[in-house]
Amino acid sequence: MILLQANQIARYFGAETLFENIQMEISTNSRIALVGRNGAGKSTLLKIIAGIDAPDAGTIAKNKTASLGYLAQDTGLTSNKTVWDEMLEAFAEIITMEKRMRELEVIISELLPDAANYESIMKEYDRLQHDFAEQNGYGYENEIRSVLHGFGFQEDFYEKAISTLSGGQKTRLALARMLLQKPDILILDEPTNHLDIDTLSWLENYLPSYSGALLIVSHDRYFLDKVVNEVYEISRHKMRYYKGNYSKYLDLKAEQLTSEWKAYEKQQAEISKLEDFVARNLVRASTTKRAQSRRKTLEKMERLDRPQGDEKSANFLFDIEKVSGNVVLQVEEAAIGYDTRILSEPVSLDIRRQEAIALVGPNGIGKSTLLKSIIGKIPFIKGHATLGTNVQIGYYDQEQAELHGTKTVLAELWDEHPTTPEKEIRSVLGSFLFSGNDVEKTIPLLSGGEKARVALAKLSMDKENFLILDEPTNHLDIDNKEVLENALIDYEGTLLFVSHDRYFINRIATKVIELSESGSKLYLGDYDYYIEKKKEEEELAELLADETAKSSETPKPKNDFHKNKEQQKMLRNLKRKITQIEETLTSLDTSIDELEQSMNDPALVDDHVKLMALNDELESQRTQQETLLTDWENLSLELEEFEDMNE
Repeated sequence: MILLQANQIARYFGAETLFENIQMEISTNSRIALVGRNGAGKSTLLKIIAGIDAPDAGTIAKNKTASLGYLAQDTGLTSNKTVWDEMLEAFAEIITMEKRMRELEVIISELLPDAANYESIMKEYDRLQHDFAEQNGYGYENEIRSVLHGFGFQEDFYEKAISTLSGGQKTRLALARMLLQKPDILILDEPTNHLDIDTLSWLENYLPSYSGALLIVSHDRYFLDKVVNEVYEISRHKMRYYKGNYSKYLDLKAEQLTSEWKAYEKQQAEISKLEDFVARNLVRASTTKRAQSRRKTLEKMERLDRPQGDEKSANFLFDIEKVSGNVVLQVEEAAIGYDTRILSEPVSLDIRRQEAIALVGPNGIGKSTLLKSIIGKIPFIKGHATLGTNVQIGYYDQEQAELHGTKTVLAELWDEHPTTPEKEIRSVLGSFLFSGNDVEKTIPLLSGGEKARVALAKLSMDKENFLILDEPTNHLDIDNKEVLENALIDYEGTLLFVSHDRYFINRIATKVIELSESGSKLYLGDYDYYIEKKKEEEELAELLADETAKSSETPKPKNDFHKNKEQQKMLRNLKRKITQIEETLTSLDTSIDELEQSMNDPALVDDHVKLMALNDELESQRTQQETLLTDWENLSLELEEFEDMNE
């Protein structure tokens, strides 16, 4: 079913066209990515589709019954409620329904069956009970716990006031609440911003099973590949549609461009041939008619535009002036944190020339703190960093705190390199997509992506041989991320970087260092290697735990008669309990079947008192059944472990 259609949408800024003739269709269970360069108008289009802004031309047609939820990028919850109470707001309708059911139950218990309003009250109660079950009324609290856990909030956070939380935590809670609300159309603008890798992995596994339609803007290529199956691209003010995930979109786009070039070149060859014939034969009496015919063919021909391909890309370049020694950085058994609060310990690094090290770990573990400790902005709580011979550090701050608030783009670079000719400065800025009057913009007026490019341009001019980068891909669109990746791959210096972009890590990193509360751990490969090793470690840990449990049991001597007798007694008790539960479950299965048949008896259709009694008994037996099943599973597992230990 079609939930929403965008027809001929346009947005203009004065005489400038942002986009026009935009067509989009969102159906039930759509999984759509909206892609395009920074500044193409993706966020603007999302706001128009969400009904927040009006288009300058065109219409949005939405199914009247479809609900719509929109979450702008970096939106945080503003609330004085606790985390748990705020999440309950997503189920306000169910909670109201539950409250009314309890009220009706009290009323029903006090009413006589022949009361005038008895039948209408029972009908209301039956309808509420049905709707309550349909909307997961019996499981919504577990659903809240599951989503909060996915976003990294454990139970000790539930009673905390949202107003006391950090900006990043508020942003995650805003997304959590939106997912719990489950609108029919969910529009997310950069939902992966500032999520750590574990949370990203959870989200991309959660969204494919989302019950409604999804429209997403994201620069995370791994995420898009796992979540979406349709791509709309805004480029050169127009929209194009591609069926498939992000990788498939890239393939189809390349095939489309190749096909367009072939058609264009074929037509150009035909035009050239016709024009040549007309030029040679128009003045000859014997061939004038044929030449005129060819000229008419040329005039009627619908000429293909020259394929434009991708829009202009940046051209990042990072060079070095001086080669460092082989040993670039050493940190031994250090502790990082603030004041006396240790975030991670012990931290050890041994970085050699031309290595590219990715630093990963959960949010709040101290990745940025470690980088700032290395460059001397935050002192180590224990230990210190030792730089090698001729090591020159270039540092990229994810907040662009190194940029000056009052300077222009041109002055930001020129003031640090006053002896460099203006033409050369402008040339560097041009390669980072700042040209003409763009270089006269002041820093505060720039977008996040523009500030990122200014900071990277400064690094490019400094020509240091050890780049320390804190989230360098934040605010960059996918095309500029790829340009940055290629520049860093060609870089002849050494890299230490923090990033949540798994695709970026995989292309750049030669090694991965994981940071945790228990310190640092080195993995000798890229991101895929790191994930593979993490899985192996988890499997090995489980295996060792089993073996430790077995080996911790004192081997029983063959002649230890009394001990063996006690174990046999325990084994018999376990088996007897399991048998008793199985017999009770069989009896319950039969009883539940009989109750369900009784409730479907046409003779009882108007006997609401009897039906309520049967329903109460049915719910009681189902609860007992679930409890016994849990007990049976636990005892069966205990029996299996007992038998393994005594083999």
